[in-house]
Amino acid sequence: MAAVEVEEKKGEGEGEGAEGDVPLRCVDLVKRFGDNTVLAGVSLDCRRGETNVIIGGSGAGKTTLLRLLIGLEKPTSGRVEVDGEDIAPMSEFHLNRVRQKFGMCFQYAALLDSLNVFDNVAFPLREHTRKSEKEIRDMVMAKLSALGLDPRVAKLNPAEVSGGMRKRVGLARALMLDPKIIVYDEPTSGLDPLTTRTVDEMIEQARAEFGVTNVVISHDMASTFRIAHRVHVLVKGRIVESGAPEDVAQSERADVREFIEASGVDKALLRRGRS
Repeated sequence: MAAVEVEEKKGEGEGEGAEGDVPLRCVDLVKRFGDNTVLAGVSLDCRRGETNVIIGGSGAGKTTLLRLLIGLEKPTSGRVEVDGEDIAPMSEFHLNRVRQKFGMCFQYAALLDSLNVFDNVAFPLREHTRKSEKEIRDMVMAKLSALGLDPRVAKLNPAEVSGGMRKRVGLARALMLDPKIIVYDEPTSGLDPLTTRTVDEMIEQARAEFGVTNVVISHDMASTFRIAHRVHVLVKGRIVESGAPEDVAQSERADVREFIEASGVDKALLRRGRS
């Protein structure tokens, strides 16, 4: 998918998000481990059909926030709302129902080395549904094809595919239960610039084709400004800036400016259209 196509499709989702449809929301989220306050009152809205990127440096609290969003940790106080339901007080039984609204793409794809590509993608269907093997095969191959993967890849082991292809296989697996929200944990970490751009296009493709809401945890500023509808800047456990990429690029906050400038991304290019 060309970069210009990504930019055009990003505009298509903005009306839907602007109407206030928010499938994922945090309200005054606090997380403490003993005397250490990791999150100190995080509030943010992730609008439906948009890509929301949460950026911040090491130690900002990104990983802890991710774990709270998908119910792997309980907050000390505050709310995490999924389709209006506060998941914080839920039992593990009820959380399992809510978690099926999420797809998770891990930092290094987290494919199971003992399974080939097909079986990795089929894993959620075999674990959580009663579909026949024929139905599973048809669904897996359709998803791989939709994400631009050659059918022959299905027979390969994870070690036999490139880093970019592993990301696509991980996304295919995340999409198999038709989630409403896809969460990406540092999706471009450790990738070369060309593969990074390919992964960015993959994230946008999933949003446009499958109608999901993307939540991306990242420290990659170039990637952030290519794919984000909204950027949320996390500094020392607080969201200090939220808004459109162009607005965040022109932030008057010294800590936000310092983070952007340290990334080496040219803010003038960002203002001209996230090239």
